[in-house]
Amino acid sequence: MMRTRPLKVALLGCGVVGSEVARIMTTHADDLAARIGAPVELAGVAVRRPDRVREGIDKELVTTDATALVKRGDLDVVVEMIGGIEPARALITTAFEHGASVVSANKALLAQDGAALHAAAEENGRDLYFEAAVAGAIPLIRPLRESLAGDKINRVMGIVNGTTNFILDKMDSTGAGYQEALDEATALGYAEADPTADVEGFDAAAKAAILAGIAFHTRVRLDDVYREGMSEVTAADFASANEMGCTIKLLAICERAADGASVTARVHPAMIPLSHPLASVREAYNAVFVESDAAGQLMFYGPGAGGAPTASAVLGDLVAVCRNKLAGATGPGESAYTRLPVSPMGEVVTRYHISLDVADKPGVLAQVATVFAEHGVSIDTVRQQGKDGEASLVVVTHRAADAALTGTVDALRQLDTVRGVASIMRVEGE
Repeated sequence: MMRTRPLKVALLGCGVVGSEVARIMTTHADDLAARIGAPVELAGVAVRRPDRVREGIDKELVTTDATALVKRGDLDVVVEMIGGIEPARALITTAFEHGASVVSANKALLAQDGAALHAAAEENGRDLYFEAAVAGAIPLIRPLRESLAGDKINRVMGIVNGTTNFILDKMDSTGAGYQEALDEATALGYAEADPTADVEGFDAAAKAAILAGIAFHTRVRLDDVYREGMSEVTAADFASANEMGCTIKLLAICERAADGASVTARVHPAMIPLSHPLASVREAYNAVFVESDAAGQLMFYGPGAGGAPTASAVLGDLVAVCRNKLAGATGPGESAYTRLPVSPMGEVVTRYHISLDVADKPGVLAQVATVFAEHGVSIDTVRQQGKDGEASLVVVTHRAADAALTGTVDALRQLDTVRGVASIMRVEGE
């Protein structure tokens, strides 16, 4: 039997996503009520600009006092979509203290202070759900922490930022340079006026911290994630990747060490074989590839941003939290029992593609090979092209530790025959 008293929901923020959440709550009200077991009522909307027209939202619900809204005491769920650290952190903890569960899309806050937020939710017997914080509409958080809860996840690797994937896809498919592809992404609305958070990997790093923490049942903060942007990727890098049967993606990679004693989390551009499922992810789409003991290889794919897709994830959380409320229960909270340390980037083992500008004369290759051998880095393939006394030497290594590769490159720069290091890129997905 359906309960007639509605569950009260407040929105913090009513931008692109918040407006879609409010619209769906209204247009799909009957369906949501049937799925939850009680109607849901929009009880308040906190915004910064109250005079802005918000179609379908009663002006009487709009307020600029978010703190007063979450302190009302009669709210069942607060949906936080204002982003950033403060005042979002204070508003979420205040909502818990005043009886409301929280649905959030705030990746930056969860990556920085997720442990404290989970603790506050548990202390007050409330839910904290955040499906929309990673990969937009793609169901990912709930499968990782519920569907795969009985499995052992060893690796999570994915494209979790649509802006960067659009740019790299255009560079690959059209031969455009980085700036040209960025300009197109900006004109189409895929890139912000200041694209730094996307192209320098900050956005993806926050998502990697969240994914690693869930996948490996340990606490991983944003500061634990190695981050490298993609603004230095060139058309020449794509040409080299194509010669290897690869493309280039900005990847978020979370791995459990082979001995199970530590984890790593990193974001950087990487060459990936065209045969890998992630290589075919085009335009502004996201995809996450999961490897586990029992389930094997899984891939989650779909739109990673946008008002309606992200609102879909928010509404999914809202339904789950409301069902928990009616059942007098809470869903899964933080699972950090393994307490695994996060290893530094220097200990990460992978393959490398190194492009060197060298003198075109006998003995150069032998000198370069000797440096690699002295640092314990095994060479897989070498390709050399020369003209008019100058040459390009491309070396692809077998798997090696990042620290060993760094030492190798530093030593190469000391050789008189090496004019410069044109590019260094990791090779993943093999």
